[in-house]
Amino acid sequence: MDKRILIPTDFSKNALNATRYALDLYAKLNCEFYFLNIFRLDNYTTSTLIMPEPGSAEYEAAKEASEVAFAKLLDMLELHHDNPKHSYHTISSFNFLSEAIKQTIASKDIDLVIMGTQGATGAKGIIFGSNTVNAMETIRECPVMAIPDELRFSTPKEIVFPTNYKSTFSRKELNYLIEIAKMHNTAIRVVHFTKKTTLAEDQEAHKKLLDDILESVDHSFHTLTDKDVAQGITSFVESRNSDMIAFINKKHFLFNSIFSRPLVKEIGYDATVPILALNES
Repeated sequence: MDKRILIPTDFSKNALNATRYALDLYAKLNCEFYFLNIFRLDNYTTSTLIMPEPGSAEYEAAKEASEVAFAKLLDMLELHHDNPKHSYHTISSFNFLSEAIKQTIASKDIDLVIMGTQGATGAKGIIFGSNTVNAMETIRECPVMAIPDELRFSTPKEIVFPTNYKSTFSRKELNYLIEIAKMHNTAIRVVHFTKKTTLAEDQEAHKKLLDDILESVDHSFHTLTDKDVAQGITSFVESRNSDMIAFINKKHFLFNSIFSRPLVKEIGYDATVPILALNES
């Protein structure tokens, strides 16, 4: 069964960079890549109650512009990423981005969404655009990976996985993480942030289960006493030159309950590596 990966694109440099990263990360697997572009109409705003209709001149011109941009993208990919294991599909949609992503996940049975951290209108100093943060907060159907601007692909040697061991783990929610680790012979570094020196009984049981689930890949456990979790993760990644951060996106709390504020917004300002948000099963 081919892996199905959705890549939203606005044809910006950042989106192209995320595409290249995705193609390299999954170079060894049979993949179908679905590229999604949300086209806009110049005269249409959300305050206008009259929706432009398919068939109207303005709508068709905007859709055609999206399709022309896709043709250029596919030409470029064939030139630089001619991988017989990969096939490409394009979708031009007039919709809200998060809605279009959810519809595509459902209709195409998407396994993973990979996107750049910024769109064409990237605000200076903010590494994670609101679209990326919104996607990571609202998409529950499959994992979402965000690729920082201008990051070049190199084989990931180490993935950092922060946790508080307060919830149980399942193989299902960790399978993408394990798959990437196996594909690239990557080590997983489990990082626990705490002020206490010992774990509670249930935390010990959850840690043991995680150890069992990760047994097929190289992994190790680390404890840090940083008060600021986002800062702690960032400095851990920087000090070890880690290649990715992965965490489980909890339904009942924005990201993980160890985080007082949404982790992606926090780390997003300093993001130097891809972030993979896995979903609770």
